[in-house]
Amino acid sequence: MGSTWGKRLKISVYGESHGPAIGVVIDGLPSGIPIDESKVAKEMQRRAPGTQPGSTPRTEADLPTVLSGIYNGKTTGTPLAIEILNTNQHSSDYNGFVTTPRPGHADYTARLRYKMNNDPRGGGHFSGRLTAPILYAGAIAKQVLKNKCGTEIYGHIIRIGKVEANSWEEEEMPVIPTEGTFPQENQSIGQRMLGEIEDAKALRDSVGGIVEVMATGFPGGIGSPMWDTVESAFAQLAFGIPAVKGVSFGSGFQVASRRGSENNDHLLFQDEKLRMATNHGGGFEGGISNGMPILAQVAFKPTPSISREQETVNLDTKENVKIEIPGRHDACIVPRALPVVEGCLALALLDVLMGKGEYSL
Repeated sequence: MGSTWGKRLKISVYGESHGPAIGVVIDGLPSGIPIDESKVAKEMQRRAPGTQPGSTPRTEADLPTVLSGIYNGKTTGTPLAIEILNTNQHSSDYNGFVTTPRPGHADYTARLRYKMNNDPRGGGHFSGRLTAPILYAGAIAKQVLKNKCGTEIYGHIIRIGKVEANSWEEEEMPVIPTEGTFPQENQSIGQRMLGEIEDAKALRDSVGGIVEVMATGFPGGIGSPMWDTVESAFAQLAFGIPAVKGVSFGSGFQVASRRGSENNDHLLFQDEKLRMATNHGGGFEGGISNGMPILAQVAFKPTPSISREQETVNLDTKENVKIEIPGRHDACIVPRALPVVEGCLALALLDVLMGKGEYSL
């Protein structure tokens, strides 16, 4: 099972949604990096269930217990391992989905792949619950990046359902949403996005959306062509988040409707510094960072667990049937997913940075 990622920096995620615990092992971190665990806890709280609009009422503290790798507030250079206990499972809500697979879930494909030997409760290892340890690893990577090269990572929501907000494409230092509020800096648009979530919830349905993340201060000249690009590292991590269906950079799919004269990012000197006039490429050329802010968008499908009646099949009786999915589910996963996407960008940037000689950690 491919639950280990990275070339220089390796993370291994373990556990199931309704098992005793989930966690991550981070291998390759340099020694002596100060880690502010209060900042890590704040990142974890952004994703925790029950804390965002439209999120599941399942309550989990998501408090990581460090088992190894940090001593006296600094990384030791050995693998950093953490454990997060699962404390509020309702496993009976998931009885029967091996036989009557839920639409939009991995119930059927898991049965094909693992011959009914996987843990199906709450989605098991396919669950969004597994993004908590990914977020922990990303929160650590954020602190290492800031310590080593001053890189900062930001994020906001640019679409919920049919409500759309402006991208940060033209920005070099974005306006950051106020801490503790819905992650969209335009309050009017944010309220409309919240309305989309509430409308879906009232109809016992769900809604998807798009998040955008930016990294500032990341040096140019990092990455390689072909299959070791910065973009490919981030995309692989992003697609490890359940419900992700699309990843783009800079202007994204809008470039398909432009001409080269409109889309090319040309070089210029500004205040005696060399830079790009625009950032349609999202901070990359040829898979290598160019010194501009790194910008990426990630699209999420609507949460597949909805309480409305849906059609499926009974695999044992070979009949078409209808099911309703009980339990506690997110009407919109996007607000909780945003910090996870930020963490994935941090992990990708740290991994490629560690592959560059003068930035050896």
